[in-house]
Amino acid sequence: MLATVSKNFFIYASQNKPLNKAAKKWGLKFGAAQVVAGMTIESAIKQVKKQNQKGLMCTLDHLGEFVSSREEALEATDYNIRTLNAMAEAGVKSNLSVKMTQLGLDIDRDFCIDNMHQILRTAKKHNNFVRIDMEDYSHCQVTLDILRELRETYDNVGTVIQSYLYRSEQDVNDLKGIPLRLVKGAYKESSEVAFQEKKDVDENYMVIIKKHLLSGSYTAIASHDHNIISNVKEFVEENNIPRDQFEFQMLYGFRADMQLNLVKEGYRMRVYVPFGNDWFGYFMRRLAERPQNITFALKGFFSK
Repeated sequence: MLATVSKNFFIYASQNKPLNKAAKKWGLKFGAAQVVAGMTIESAIKQVKKQNQKGLMCTLDHLGEFVSSREEALEATDYNIRTLNAMAEAGVKSNLSVKMTQLGLDIDRDFCIDNMHQILRTAKKHNNFVRIDMEDYSHCQVTLDILRELRETYDNVGTVIQSYLYRSEQDVNDLKGIPLRLVKGAYKESSEVAFQEKKDVDENYMVIIKKHLLSGSYTAIASHDHNIISNVKEFVEENNIPRDQFEFQMLYGFRADMQLNLVKEGYRMRVYVPFGNDWFGYFMRRLAERPQNITFALKGFFSK
């Protein structure tokens, strides 16, 4: 019961616009510096280099979502382009993750698509890949529709599927051949569209992982759950799935030892590295996901 109340509180906080606005002025507080790689492109690249030196690949995410003005969306588009250019100049092993509500999806669909074209052209020039992060359920269908439209021109773009949604198995079927990051999901959704029990989410997660792997599609398994990871290892061995067809992904600042162990075992491992001043919503969702993360954050806060 307490865990549910805690989760609901942090999800509510993540969507609170006044709190998000205030947090931009606070700097990285409340332990957020442990899980957000600084405020600037330079600080993010520095952290990516450190991860690369350990054998870890990365994906950079300039934090921000649900922008309400064209000016903000254009600034975010430019920032993502500069991030791609900076990664190429530094020669780091990292791709890019983006949220389309940061690029104007809630303002105008075509405007957002134009911004995505600019980002994907830059990524293509640098032989890099862009992942469209999946947001809440209200943006799911439009995200997949835009992905399909973009894939007509660019092969260096994929997206994310969340296993807590009932529709996810069908979506994975429909997206055969497209690189997907598969996750459990981090938003609060109603029982009309999403599983509410952890065991059901976990079960569906393994279903969609196996389905995408067996289709021959490149699959990113984004999880800190050692049981899920063990099950995936066993499944790929049993089905002779080559290790260059999939990768594990984890969040920057979480389970670093497990990340390094996977690299030592010969698996591809990518770290999701968020950065920027719009960190509050991301951080609140991390606290909502697992009660352990709250203790982790408090330790970080009081150690300063």
